[in-house]
Amino acid sequence: MSRIVITTWGSHGDLNPYLALGAGLRARGHDVVLCMPEFYAGIIRAAGLGFAPAAPDADPDLDRDLVVQCMHPRRGAETIFRDVLIPALPDAHARLMAAVQGADLLVSHPAALAAPIVAEQTGIRWISTVLAPLNFMSAYDPILPPMTPWLRHLPWAWHVRLADWVAAGGRQVASRWMEPVQAFRASLGLGRSDNPMFDGQHAPAGVLALYSRVFGGPYPDYPPNVTITGQLPYDAHYGQVLDPAVAAFLREGPAPIVFTLGSAAVQLDGTFWDESAAAVSRLGARAILLAGKATERLTGVLPPTVLAVDGAPHTLLFPHAAALVHACGIGTTGTALRAGRPMLAVPHANDQPDNAWRLTRLGLARTVYPGAYKAARVARELEQLLVDPRYAARAGEVAAQVAQDPGLPLACDVIEAALLTPG
Repeated sequence: MSRIVITTWGSHGDLNPYLALGAGLRARGHDVVLCMPEFYAGIIRAAGLGFAPAAPDADPDLDRDLVVQCMHPRRGAETIFRDVLIPALPDAHARLMAAVQGADLLVSHPAALAAPIVAEQTGIRWISTVLAPLNFMSAYDPILPPMTPWLRHLPWAWHVRLADWVAAGGRQVASRWMEPVQAFRASLGLGRSDNPMFDGQHAPAGVLALYSRVFGGPYPDYPPNVTITGQLPYDAHYGQVLDPAVAAFLREGPAPIVFTLGSAAVQLDGTFWDESAAAVSRLGARAILLAGKATERLTGVLPPTVLAVDGAPHTLLFPHAAALVHACGIGTTGTALRAGRPMLAVPHANDQPDNAWRLTRLGLARTVYPGAYKAARVARELEQLLVDPRYAARAGEVAAQVAQDPGLPLACDVIEAALLTPG
C-alpha cells in the first residue's frame, strides 16, 4: 500500500474530481490524504479519505466579497493568484511539506503553487493535473480568454491566426504575476522555474488532463506525458440520491429546464433566478432552479411549475432535464456533457467563457453573457434549443463520445505506473 497526497484548492468543482480520484485509489488499496482548506475537512473525511490542512483557507461560503473579486470577468484570475494564492504561499508550502512526510507520491491541482516546490525539494514522485483545456494555453488550440468574449464572433480562420498570439500574451502576463513565486523559490535556495502558472506547474513524470477528449488534444505544445482521461465525476456535496421533493417534481410533468450557477458563480446570482423564472413563464415550461442561498427568498413566490432547491447531485438530475442552463465551470460542464442535453451557457469568468465557447463549437449550446441575461433573451435562446432538433441530436452524439472516455480507471493507472517508476 502506498501513501498518496492530493493537494487542490478552490470551489467544489476543484474538490470533486479529487474526491473521485482519492476514492478510486483507496479502492485499489492506497492510503490517500487530501491536503485542502479546513472548511472541506468534513466532506473529505466523510468520503473515507485522510485530511491535511492547506492554505489559503478563506471559506468561499462565508467570504462573498472574495468570491466576487475572484469571479470578476477580467481580473478574476489575477485576483486568485496575486491576491489570494501568492500571499499564502509560505504557509501553503509549510503545510504541504508537513503533509507529504512519509508519502510516496504527490498529486497537484493547477492552483497548488507550493506543489512543484515541495516536489523539487523532497524528490517525491509527482503527478500534476489540469481541469480545463485553457490551462494549457496551446497555440494549436484557439481559446477564448475571459477578458475578450468578443473574439467568439470572429471567423474561425482568425481564431487560428490569433491562437499563438493569445497564448504568448497569456504566458507573458502570467510570468509577471509569478515573480513573487520565483522570489520565494530563491529564498529557499532554488533556481528559477519555468512559468509557475503554466509550464512550471506540470510534472515531468505525468500530467492528467481531467476533461473529456471531445474538447481536443493533446497538441504538440502540450507538456510531455499528458494523458487526457475524461471527467472524474463526484457528487459529494448534495449526496447520492435525489431529494424527495425533486424526485416528485420530476414525476409530476414534462422534463424541466434545469438552471444552476455551480458552486462559485452562485454567489453572484444577482437577478439570475428572477430572470430565469420569468423566461420559463414566457415559454410555458417547467424548471428546477438550483439556487443555493437564494432558495429561501424564492420559496413561496414561484409558480408551481418552478421548483427552487439549494442544490442536487448533478449526475442524477441532469439526465432528466429538457435543457441545462449553467455557468460553465468545468465540473458542471463535464457532467452536462455526459447527460446529453442541450445547453444555454452563461459564463462569468476564468475558464468559463472558454468552456462555453467549446460547447457552442460542438453544436449543442448557445451562449448568453451575464450582462445580457434578461428574460426575453433567455426565453428566445431556450426556445431555439428546444425547438431545433439539431441541438438535442448533437448533445446525444457528444454524450455517446464522452461515455467512451476512460476516466477514473485510466487516471488511477497513470498514478500507479508512476509509483512503480524508480524515483
